[in-house]
Parts: sequence; structure tokens; C-alpha cells
Amino acid sequence: MSDADRSEGESLLKRYSTRALVAGVTIASVVALLLAGLLFPDSLAGTLSDALTSRNTLASALRLSVPIAFAALGGIFAEKSGVINIGLEGLLIISAFSAIYVADITGGVWIGFAGGVVASTLLAALFAVVTIGFRADQIIAGLAVWLIALGLAPFASQVIYSSPNTPTVATTGSITVPVLADLPFFGALFSASPSVYMLFAAVFGSWYVFERTAFGRWIRASGENPKALDTAGVSVTHVRYAAVLISGVLAGMGGAALSLDLGQFTGNGPTMVNGKGFIAIVAYLFGNYNPVGAFLSTMLFAGLDALQTVLQLQGIGIPRQLIRITPFVVVILVLALVGRTRLPEAAGEHYDTEE
Repeated sequence: MSDADRSEGESLLKRYSTRALVAGVTIASVVALLLAGLLFPDSLAGTLSDALTSRNTLASALRLSVPIAFAALGGIFAEKSGVINIGLEGLLIISAFSAIYVADITGGVWIGFAGGVVASTLLAALFAVVTIGFRADQIIAGLAVWLIALGLAPFASQVIYSSPNTPTVATTGSITVPVLADLPFFGALFSASPSVYMLFAAVFGSWYVFERTAFGRWIRASGENPKALDTAGVSVTHVRYAAVLISGVLAGMGGAALSLDLGQFTGNGPTMVNGKGFIAIVAYLFGNYNPVGAFLSTMLFAGLDALQTVLQLQGIGIPRQLIRITPFVVVILVLALVGRTRLPEAAGEHYDTEE
């Protein structure tokens, strides 16, 4: 074994060991908190334990995870193919607004959902043409996608509705499974928005594509060794276009679900998306480009977000501002502790097909 191979192996082992350590510490901390809450129910640990095991907390975490997880799945498809798409935030924004607008003019919630997905896919297609066809810098193009959506969606809302916030429309509602929905804590899994179940299907479908299909192998090869893929007779350009378009579809589903679950698009400030696309990038990096890992990472961040909301309502003697920033502090800690994730070898690099 060469020194380079040995060094790479040690680096890989270190990354996985760090992830395992973070996961282990997180699980141990939760277990310790639950035990402390059980022994001292009137203490701060008891309050935290009650909030953590509340059915409402799980329900909120599932709802909050939907846009982040969908965007994370989209980011995995694009980046594994070799295209770094940091414009996920912009795709969420444009799809969130478009879904509400289409639902408003057609009166159909699911037509609006489809409209949001189409808008996101079109913007992703523009990003693909610029970065793959015209070989523009992927980071700059991704930032441009975000900034375009950040300005365009509130502006369109202002022009159409005379306000950066749209009027309310019908929501997607929820699906409830009798009896199971009444279970403590886990009952939230059986009474949720359709978008939650769509997310479960998307996570499994994405895992299946990468692990069990030729197309998934093509995507991985496009990001790791595009020359080998080209030599095998598969167009690297076509694979990358397809992967970026899939990222637009998935991010569009997340943005449409975000706004239609609430029935309104809010365009003030950073909009209702409010950094979820950037957290999605952290989620799939922490999940090591694995759809299941990205989903679990998303649930961690969404769970903390849901927990801080519950704690603010209960009032535990800690300033609300400090509680509110907890999820974002955890994001920074995760990035610091996990360290650098190994990107696909050809990520961010342009490839000229050999004909």
C-alpha cells in the first residue's frame, strides 16, 4: 500500500470516527437527559425531557425537516455528479412562491405544488446550462441563483399582491391513520402532512437509485472519475444535466411543501425559507452524501428547532434570544467537529468529452 493510499485511508477512518463520536455523544446526552427528567421531573431536565418526548415536538420536527431534507437530497444528486449546487436556497424560495401563486390562480393545491416544482426545475435547468454548457464557475452561479430568487420572488409578490407576503390559500392538509395516530410520541408519524410521507418515499427512492441502479452508478462515476464514465460510452454531460434537474425537482418539492403546508408565502427579509437551503448543505455533508444520513442529520437540526420553539412557550428562565439561536449554534459545532467531508474527486470541475 502506498503512502498516499494509507494517508487517504487514515483520513477516511478519522472522518467516520468523528461522525460516530458525535452520534454517540448525542445519543448518550439524550439518554442522560431523559433519565434525569424521569428522576427529577420538576427540574430543568424534567422540562427538557417533557419537551423532547412530546408528540408535538416530533410533529413539528417532521414538518420543519421537509424543505431541508428535500433540498439536501437534491444537493446530493447534483454534487455526486460533480456539480456543486449551493443555490438550493434560491430553488426553495422560487418554488415556495410559485406554488402559492399557481394554487391561487387555479384553485388547486396540488396544481400549485406541481407549479412550484416546475419553477424550481426551470431555474435549476438555467443553472445547469450556465455551469455545464457555458462552464461558468459553479459557486458563483449558485450564489446568483440564490440572489435572483431572493429578489424575484418578493418582487413578483409585491407586483401581483401589492405585498411581499401573498394572501393565504388552501393547505395540503394532513393524512391521519386511525388508532396509530393516537399513540404517544410516535403517533405524530401517523398524522402528518402528505409532504412528510413524500419525503420518506424520496429518501428511500434516492437511496435505491444510488445503491441499486445503473443511473446511480453513472452519477457517482461522473463525480469521481468522469473520464472512466466517458470511456464506457456514457455521456458525462447528459448525466450531469439529469442530476442537476433532479436536484431542481427535489428542491422544488421542498419549497412547495413549505409554503403550501402553511398556505402562504412570506417574502419579508430572507423570506420564509430563512436559510433552510444552506442548512441542507450542512445536512448532506454531515450525512456524507448518503440520503438516509442526510435525512437523519436534517431531523437533528429540525428537532432542535422544534424543541427551541416549545421551550420558548414554556419559559424556562433562559433568554428567548439564546434559545432561538440553538439550532444554528449546533450547525456550526457540527461543521467544526466533523471536519472536512471528502468531496467527489471531480466536484466543481468541468469536463470535456473525448470523442
